[in-house]
Amino acid sequence: MHIFKSVAVFFVLKIGILSAQNSVSGNIIDTSGHPLAFANVVLYEASTNTLVKGAVSDDKGYYYIKGIPDSTYLLEVSVLGFKTIKSENFSLSTENKNVEMNFNLEEQAQSLNEVVVTSNRPVIRQTAEKLIVDLEQSEMVSSNLQDVMKKVPGIIVTNGNITYGGQQGVTILINGKTTEYMDISSLLRDLPADNIAKVELVQQPGAEFDAEGSGPLINIILKKNVRLGTNGNLKLYSGYDNRPEYGVSGSITSYENKINWQVGAGYRKSAWREDLFITRRVNGEIYDQSTISPYNPKTYRFNGGLDYYINEHHTIGFGTRFIHTDSDRIASNSTQIIEASSSETLLTENSFDRNRKTYNINPYYKFEDEQNKFILDFDYVDYTNDNVNDLYQLGPSEISYDDQRYFQNGKYRILTYKGDYKRTLGEGSNWMFGTKYSRVSTDSDLSSFFRNTDGNFILDADQSNGFLVDEDILAIYSKMVKKWENWSFSGGLRWENSYTKGTSTNLNEVRSRRISKLFPSASIDRKINDKLGANLSYSYRILRPSYNSLNAFVYYYDPYTFEQGNPNLKPEFTNSFQFNLTYDNQPFFSVGYKNTDDALFEIISQNDVTAQTSRSVINLAKRENWSFRGFAPVGFLEGLDGYAGIIVNYNKYESESLAPKLDLDKWSFTWYTNLEYSLPWDINSELTGYYTTGGLQGQIEHDWLTGLSFALGKKFMDDRLKINLGIEEILNRKFIGSINYDTIDADIISDWSRQNVYFQLAYNFGSNFNKEKAERNPSEEEQDRIKDNN
Repeated sequence: MHIFKSVAVFFVLKIGILSAQNSVSGNIIDTSGHPLAFANVVLYEASTNTLVKGAVSDDKGYYYIKGIPDSTYLLEVSVLGFKTIKSENFSLSTENKNVEMNFNLEEQAQSLNEVVVTSNRPVIRQTAEKLIVDLEQSEMVSSNLQDVMKKVPGIIVTNGNITYGGQQGVTILINGKTTEYMDISSLLRDLPADNIAKVELVQQPGAEFDAEGSGPLINIILKKNVRLGTNGNLKLYSGYDNRPEYGVSGSITSYENKINWQVGAGYRKSAWREDLFITRRVNGEIYDQSTISPYNPKTYRFNGGLDYYINEHHTIGFGTRFIHTDSDRIASNSTQIIEASSSETLLTENSFDRNRKTYNINPYYKFEDEQNKFILDFDYVDYTNDNVNDLYQLGPSEISYDDQRYFQNGKYRILTYKGDYKRTLGEGSNWMFGTKYSRVSTDSDLSSFFRNTDGNFILDADQSNGFLVDEDILAIYSKMVKKWENWSFSGGLRWENSYTKGTSTNLNEVRSRRISKLFPSASIDRKINDKLGANLSYSYRILRPSYNSLNAFVYYYDPYTFEQGNPNLKPEFTNSFQFNLTYDNQPFFSVGYKNTDDALFEIISQNDVTAQTSRSVINLAKRENWSFRGFAPVGFLEGLDGYAGIIVNYNKYESESLAPKLDLDKWSFTWYTNLEYSLPWDINSELTGYYTTGGLQGQIEHDWLTGLSFALGKKFMDDRLKINLGIEEILNRKFIGSINYDTIDADIISDWSRQNVYFQLAYNFGSNFNKEKAERNPSEEEQDRIKDNN
């Protein structure tokens, strides 16, 4: 806490040192003499018409802009429902330091209905560090986060798994906060698309992001309510994915005076499946294994938030989220052992009863003026995961098998304290400093039982364990962004000190690990001409083993397949480089290279005596990745908008310590597209698709994959009612792969939900700009300001 006191004192002193230069101030009223609050006042340099600064009038219609250099200027004043007005030119100098200018605005002769300018395609921008997909003003046909992910160039979504052109290890953040402990599959299906303002694909995370991770970050930025009055929406969802699914959700938001609040709730009963077929050849025998695994989870969610704008510079607020997922399902397993002249079959079922709850609260404080921004942030996450699992034999069989039962419970607590200060130095230049402290406590217990000959379940002490992990991470970071003429530079340094302590309760064993390391990042950008630009970036990152993988649990999926933890795991470290060429600020061509030491790798092993296969995470000596990406907009027909791109990817895994030596490498080619077309009768359509020649998923070398989804959207009742109809995974192509390493000779087929149809109905109610508050409504520019800053 001493760190935060020092940081706070530093920020207070820093904020107080503001240059005393010229100023302009005044009052804004309407023709009746009433003050106009939230009027947007923009200061332009007169000779170049360049935007210099801006301000917003307060409750009494008063505005004040300070710290203005000597020159000649003009003011532009605008507020929704009134005519925009510009002042005459005026000069500021040592002889005329403080100018007062008052404005009288006339009401426009038009209704106060909201006018929203939309485009079919999201705005896509590429910077040195990230690719930004801005959905704020696009015409959304998507229904959930999984659909939105398909709009991000290069992101491939298959059966709830996300890859970036053949690269694994994609991390999802929401408003910069981790979702590590959430059920990602449910998150993709349940988070409504209409709640999302933009998606940032952070390919080269800077110092402000945690150094944790090996692949790109996907930062989901949610919308804020910035419209005066009270409004809301109600959504109904129905679909068919292996069985019927449905859901309902609603939200209410209000922005009046200085208070902005919003609440939302939803329920969804989902349905999908994930079937797995494995054919293994072991000592002259063939093991033909199949698992048919339907999923039908029920998810309840609630979210709420409140922002209080104390004055022009100070804001306090909090947000909260609760997600509860309950899943009862039965997976059917069949194992047929085939010899030259005979065969035997073992039928089993795996019954799962899973209950997951995630609770999150996030209070904050923010100070902001023209040059300074200071945020104090606290985040608390409480996650529990209770799982009862029964694996039992069906009917008689010549293959002996003892029924199994597992109780696996997990509790996770995350406390995060964060303080950030940012100082704007001029157009495109700034520096920032911050610190973050996280404390994670986990408590995982596995109780394993087997059924004896009397039919009773007996505790298997060798396969039962309690595992406690406590981890503290302190980070201090700073970053500088400097722009001059056609160049810009960004450089950051992050120091992280982490201490991890793991305790095995039944083995009475304690292991600890301390890591103290610097993580540099840098990028340089050059504007070549009005259209072309180039940038080069570098980052250094760490990936710590997951808490579950450190636990030496043995967990069976079927009688011949199990997973086991590895308490000896070390973190991996990655050097990442990327070069981008941009055209009109959009991605055009890029090359990326990653080199990872002590890479975390899921190894599949086989016991030739028991014929069982196991999965476990190990540290490899090295992993390398090359990626070449091309992107281009598509618009060769009137009404058609979208993009297409290609990714050429190379993965290499190598380890000398394994016997036999592991040396895998594979090139792959991926093509992707997202197209939107305006049909007659104001119907919007969207087509997303991809094709990849194949690649490596760890040891598994898989064949080509393809996907195609289609959706329609139409608005009614003055755009208040919106209907979406879609079909996902139209093409029926399964995942087909093989493993040939050591004594393993296996073919794998993964078959998941496809050709699923969905229907969504959304109704918006309330008034975005009610008449009583008309003269206090913020302009569209002020709405954008609030969105950007919260």
